[in-house]
Amino acid sequence: MIALEGGFADVPVEASRAFRAVLEAMARPGRIEAVTGAQAPGLSVAASVVALTLIDGTTPVFLAEDVDSPALRQWLAFHTGAPVVARGAAMFALGGWAALGPLGAFAQGTPEYPDRSATLIVEVERLENASARLTGPGIEREAWLNLPEVEAFAANRAQFPLGVDFIFCAGDRLAGLPRSTRVEG
Repeated sequence: MIALEGGFADVPVEASRAFRAVLEAMARPGRIEAVTGAQAPGLSVAASVVALTLIDGTTPVFLAEDVDSPALRQWLAFHTGAPVVARGAAMFALGGWAALGPLGAFAQGTPEYPDRSATLIVEVERLENASARLTGPGIEREAWLNLPEVEAFAANRAQFPLGVDFIFCAGDRLAGLPRSTRVEG
């Protein structure tokens, strides 16, 4: 059965390494990390690893139409126990950039609790340090990351401390983009 496959083989070791990679990517926007250890149906290795690392039975997840499938739902249920919910109720969302829009439909946090916002795990074709200029916390001078667009991230940053956070995944690579990062084209 596919739901039983594709998880971490050595959970403590692989989960620790994966968590460190996600932490490094989010703490240093534009930094690209390589990960291994998981493969969910219809997701990249990186998105699978992020899902196993950050999602559990207390974190509702939204599956965009481009990745949603019975096999992925079964995999998530077995490996994480996470409930699949509508986008407005999700703490995490999985899918491609176009299928995840509009960003405003996801939880943005509140002034009292800005941490009650969604994190979008975005599948992209490739990750490279090019195109969009990043500045802000965690970046010494500037960093670069190819992003699907610039305007949506600038608008997201304008809401800070509210807004959503992003983890981009391509193959076995991931990069983080917190809402505190300034993005210029």
